Amino acid sequence: MTARDAVVRVERRLAAAGIETPRVDAEWLVAHVASTARSRLHAAGDVDEGALEPLAYVIGEWGFRRLTLKTDARALVPRPETETLVERALALIAHIDAPRILDVGVGSGAVALALADEHRGSRVVGVDTSPAALALAAENAASLGLAVELRLAGIDTATEGWDLVVSNPPYVADQEWAALQPEIRRWEPRAALVGSGLHEALATTAVTRALAVEVGDGQAERVADAFTACGYREVRITDDLSGRPRVVEGTRA
Repeated sequence: MTARDAVVRVERRLAAAGIETPRVDAEWLVAHVASTARSRLHAAGDVDEGALEPLAYVIGEWGFRRLTLKTDARALVPRPETETLVERALALIAHIDAPRILDVGVGSGAVALALADEHRGSRVVGVDTSPAALALAAENAASLGLAVELRLAGIDTATEGWDLVVSNPPYVADQEWAALQPEIRRWEPRAALVGSGLHEALATTAVTRALAVEVGDGQAERVADAFTACGYREVRITDDLSGRPRVVEGTRA
C-alpha cells in the first residue's frame, strides 16, 4: 500500500467520524505511524500495511453511541455495526425498569457501558476471559462514571439467570484470518476475533428472558435457526447500517 493509499483510507475514517479537517489530520497520523515527516509523505512510496496501527489506537479513544471510550490493543476497536446490537438490546429491555443484563465478552466495555448509560435502571455485568480487556473496561467505566460489574469469567455466567444476555463473540473462522485487513491482524487481539460455535453455545446454555448476539457475514440464518431450535420465540434478524444481517435476537417466556 502506498502512503497516498494510507492517507486516503485514514481520511475516510476521519470524515465519517465528523472530523473537520480529515485530509490534514490523516496526513499527520500516517506520517507519525510511518515515522516520516508530513512533507515527505507523498514521496515516501509504499507503506507497510502491517505497520498501520488502527486509528482508534493511535488517537487513544473512539466514539461509540453516546460515549467516548479509551481504546488500545487490549481489546477490539468498537465498531459502528455493534451499535445495532445495543439498539436491539435496548428494545428488548425497554419494558423492564431494572433489568439484569449480562454482556459476554465485554472487551473495552462498549456494549455494557452503552446499555448502562442508555437504560439507567439496568444492572449490568460484563464478563471476559481476558484480564487485559477487563482492565480496559474498568478504566472506561471509571472515567464515564457508569456502574458496571466486571468479572473474569466466560459463557458459563449466562446460566445464572438474566433478563437479557448480549454478546459480540469471536466469530471469524480460522481460515478467514489471513483475509482480514493487515492492521487488524497485527494490532487487534486475535482471541477476540477468531472463534466458532459460540452463538449456538449461548443459545443452548443461557438462562435468560432475551438473547441478542452480533454475527458475521453469512451467519445470521444459521444462528437464527439455532435460536429457534433452542426454544426462543420471536426470533429476529436485524441489518446494520450498511445493510448486512448483523444481529440475531430471540425471547423466552
